[in-house]
Amino acid sequence: MSLNQSVSVSPEESVDEILWGKLRIIQSKKGYRFSIDAILLAEFALRHAKGLLVDLGTGCGVVALSLLAMGANAHIIGIEIQKELAHQAMRNSILNRLQERFSVIHGDIRYIPLKRGCIDMVLSNPPFRRPSSCLMSPDMSKAIAKNQILMSLDDLIEGARYLLKSKGRLCLVYPAEQATVLIQGLRRKGLEPKRVSFQHPTPDSRAELLLLEAQLGARPGLMIEPPIFGQGSHSNICQVQA
Repeated sequence: MSLNQSVSVSPEESVDEILWGKLRIIQSKKGYRFSIDAILLAEFALRHAKGLLVDLGTGCGVVALSLLAMGANAHIIGIEIQKELAHQAMRNSILNRLQERFSVIHGDIRYIPLKRGCIDMVLSNPPFRRPSSCLMSPDMSKAIAKNQILMSLDDLIEGARYLLKSKGRLCLVYPAEQATVLIQGLRRKGLEPKRVSFQHPTPDSRAELLLLEAQLGARPGLMIEPPIFGQGSHSNICQVQA
């Protein structure tokens, strides 16, 4: 199937409309598919998203493209180790006419081909499960995206520390129950948590996700923002188009 002269979709892929029709996203039907985490992260990062940004583990590009669709004044570079997902991200940039503001590198965040200290903000919706702590999906694309097989939390923090300018920011989403591990890891590398928001499935349930912004070389001082319940304002994050 061809959406236009330059973007094609395979029978194993779908095209999903999100953000009330602002974006169309190509993703696998049976492999890794994005969830509300990505949309919430883009919304959370929007406040300070300007200049040159990097999305570590960009997947199909949904975080970066959502951020641009929300109005971020930025150019974003996505780094993705899985070739299929990197190809989807590139096609998604073309499909949404954002290829001049979103670039994709097929590569490993442990060996970043960018200059040290050149980035204003790093984004990431990283894998958070340790391979030994759970049963992994037999689908390798899903397993890599959800489990710390090719990227650990330390790898992510090291990559962000390498890329960020002084006072540059890191925005990421992570399991709420691992908040202390995340904050300790960030502070060891000079990334000071400055802003957090917790996502709860329902108003009377425990927090499930943590959205966090840290700043390189900043002074201590943490703003706790209002919680997010369910999917926030995104009750229906996508509609399958093809």
